[in-house]
Amino acid sequence: MPFFSVIIPLYNKEDFVEQTINSLLHQSHIDYEVIIVNDGSTDNSVKKIESLIDNRFKIINQKNLGASHARNNGIKASKGNYVALLDADDFWHGDHLLELKKLIEKFPSAGLFCNNYEVKRNEDFITSATFNFSFSKDYIIIKDFFEASTITFIPTSSSVAFLKSTFYDVGTYNISLRTGQDIDLWIKLGLKYKVAFNPKITMTYNIYDDNSLSKSKYNSDRYQLINNYNEEEKTNQSLKKYLDINRYALALRCKINKEVTLYKLLKSEINFNNLNFKQKTLINCPKSFLKGIKLFQQFLIKHNI
Repeated sequence: MPFFSVIIPLYNKEDFVEQTINSLLHQSHIDYEVIIVNDGSTDNSVKKIESLIDNRFKIINQKNLGASHARNNGIKASKGNYVALLDADDFWHGDHLLELKKLIEKFPSAGLFCNNYEVKRNEDFITSATFNFSFSKDYIIIKDFFEASTITFIPTSSSVAFLKSTFYDVGTYNISLRTGQDIDLWIKLGLKYKVAFNPKITMTYNIYDDNSLSKSKYNSDRYQLINNYNEEEKTNQSLKKYLDINRYALALRCKINKEVTLYKLLKSEINFNNLNFKQKTLINCPKSFLKGIKLFQQFLIKHNI
């Protein structure tokens, strides 16, 4: 039985998947199997990797059902005790799995194991992820997972591992969500289990792919995700703050997209004590100003600022 089962959902990533698979093949820790779930790709994604894969790999073909279905089906078919996730456009550094294994051995009772990561914002611009807590070089259990995630969520789909049994304990990926399924899973795990963190950067999260699902306009799904935890946030102040910041971000998106009803609903549900001055100001700014700010942000990223 392999130590890790690596699950890769694959949908139309022909420009990225070769680099992703090569980063997996060059891991220093080699006790793993790989389940690639081809989610109805219509490009050459599968053909691109046929010459790279070996007997540790298994490809499952399904019609296009989305990332939640793909990851659930991949995990169901896996044989390892620990699941490590890898998106088909992200990149693992050579010690990623080894560092996850060390983190697991340090904190075996934790429910979610997270390595630090960097963010690829365009072809030539990479920055470190920014979290709302201090850390040094030591592996740690995060004291307040939701408070620590109010700037950027600590886990991403390619930086984590968890026990397969833990995944089923909290209820798997929510197949009703077309976006944010991973965040939903992190919330479920964070509510029930300790979260372990390794400060060493071992993977590159690609957010500049134009085909990325995260750039979709599924705002109703984002609203559903947030409000799945209405009961839990009543007794968990840190979760309430985290969700309010997400409500704020979604409200800005809705205002820009002219979704006035959802914008007003989100605004009414926010405890404004959980927002800083900048956030309180922006949520009341006109749409034209917000669009200008967004364009300026894109300009800065384009010029590696």
